[in-house]
Amino acid sequence: MKEINLRIKSISGTRQITKAMELVAVSKLSKARERIDRIRPFYTELYSALSDISAAVSPLDTGFCDKREIKKTCVIAIAGDRGLAGGYNNNLFKYVAASTEGKSVSVLPIGKRSLEHFERRGYEIISDDFVSVEDVDVGDCYEISRLLCRMYLDDEFDELKVIYTNFVSMLGQEPAELRLLPLDKELLSDGTEPAFTLVEPGTGAVFNSIIPDVVAGLVWGAVCESFASELAARRTAMESATSNADDIIDDLRLKYNKARKSSITQQITEIVSGAQAE
Repeated sequence: MKEINLRIKSISGTRQITKAMELVAVSKLSKARERIDRIRPFYTELYSALSDISAAVSPLDTGFCDKREIKKTCVIAIAGDRGLAGGYNNNLFKYVAASTEGKSVSVLPIGKRSLEHFERRGYEIISDDFVSVEDVDVGDCYEISRLLCRMYLDDEFDELKVIYTNFVSMLGQEPAELRLLPLDKELLSDGTEPAFTLVEPGTGAVFNSIIPDVVAGLVWGAVCESFASELAARRTAMESATSNADDIIDDLRLKYNKARKSSITQQITEIVSGAQAE
C-alpha cells in the first residue's frame, strides 16, 4: 500500500506538469494563429507584385532568375526550441534528410533543436545567430534574407530552400519545403496576357530590390507556421500524456483500495480469531 501510494503521488506530480504545459501551449497557440492570419497578406501582395512585373516584361535582367547547375543547396531548416512535442522535430529532420540526400548542403538552422541536430551531424552551418525560433522576429527574417541573397549572387550556393512544418490544423502538421531561389519565371506568371507596364529604373533594379523582401516575407511566414505547428504538436502530446497519467492514477487507486480492503479484512479476521480463541 505504501509503494502504491508513493507511485500515485509521483504520477500526480507528472500530471500537473503535463497539464500546465498543455495549457501554456494552448495559450500561445491562439496568439500564433492570429499572427499567421496577420502576416499572410504581406507576402501575398509582394509575391503578386513580383508576378505582375515578371509577366509584363521579358527578359528579366536579374541574377535571381538565372538557371544554374545545382552543385550546392542552402537549406533554412526551422525546428523547435524544445522537445516534448511528439514527432514534430524528428519528422522535420527526416524530411530534410530525404530532400537533401546525395546533395552538397549548407544549413541555416532556426531553433535550438535544429542547430544541435545539424551541428552533431557535421553539416556546414551558415549562421548560429537565430537559435530560438520563438525569439525570431520579422527584422531577423530580413537579416537572414539579405545574408542569403548576397551569398546567392556571390555564387556561394546555387539553390535556396526553406524547410518548415506547415500548420494544417490543430491535429495535423506536415513538413513542407519552399524553393526561394532561383525564381522560376513560369511559376510567377499566371498565364494571362499582361497589361503594358513601364518599370523604372528597370526590371533588374526593381527585382533586386523586391526579391530580398519577398524572401524575407516567405521566411517569416514559414517561421510563423512552424512555431504554431510546434505548439499544436506539444498541446496534443501533453494532452495525451495527461490522459495517460489519469488512466494510470485510476488504476493505481483501484489497486490501492483492493489492497486496503484486503488489509482491513485480514485485521478483522485476526481479531475475530483471537476473540474466539479466548
